[in-house]
Amino acid sequence: MREPARYPGGSGPKALDAGCGCSAHFVTTVLHQFAESLGFAIDAKDQTTRRHSDEVARVSQELALELGLSVSQAGIIHVAGHLHDIGKIGVPDAVLGKRGVLTPCEWQAIRRHPQAGADILRPVLSLNNLGVVDMVLHHHERYDGAGYPYGLKGVAIPLGARIIALADSLSAMLQDRPYRKSRSFDRAHDEIIRCSGAQFDPRVVEAFRSAAPRLEPLVGCEAGSLAA
Repeated sequence: MREPARYPGGSGPKALDAGCGCSAHFVTTVLHQFAESLGFAIDAKDQTTRRHSDEVARVSQELALELGLSVSQAGIIHVAGHLHDIGKIGVPDAVLGKRGVLTPCEWQAIRRHPQAGADILRPVLSLNNLGVVDMVLHHHERYDGAGYPYGLKGVAIPLGARIIALADSLSAMLQDRPYRKSRSFDRAHDEIIRCSGAQFDPRVVEAFRSAAPRLEPLVGCEAGSLAA
């Protein structure tokens, strides 16, 4: 069954199209700069995730365009990509940088970051109206319902969150982390394809497959060389 048209943030008619019509200039200037600055601040807190928020934002935008969303809609998802991990500001540095297995309490601290991020952003009315808060809240949901914080399944997860979930995983796999070494783009590509229908929305995975040649220069070592 074809999925009905919906707003990437899942906030209904007030979200994307209504917001884009009257505030496109705001979205493309002030809001993008605000989100990018906060994303850099988030990444600076955890040196193991350098450039991560920027990579997630750029990959998410490309995937949104590949899925046929408008430039304005893709731009809003780009903003949410920069902000998706803002809740990690409240996670202790020792937990973010820990080498080895997390304790149950430490794991719970990590799992709270989507809700913490949504709580931080919710007072900003424009981010609510554009669906950004919902994308941040739900970017760790899984298509099969096994994610968090609410165990949403399938198209109950906002489209923007489904897109960011894939971009987040791609960027994470291509970066060294305290508990593992980075993967190559080809290995990450194969893992994402393998997880289609389980962790990821099959439609988003197909968009990733089609856009992969454009995405590879945006992430991992390639992105670092471009930024240097």
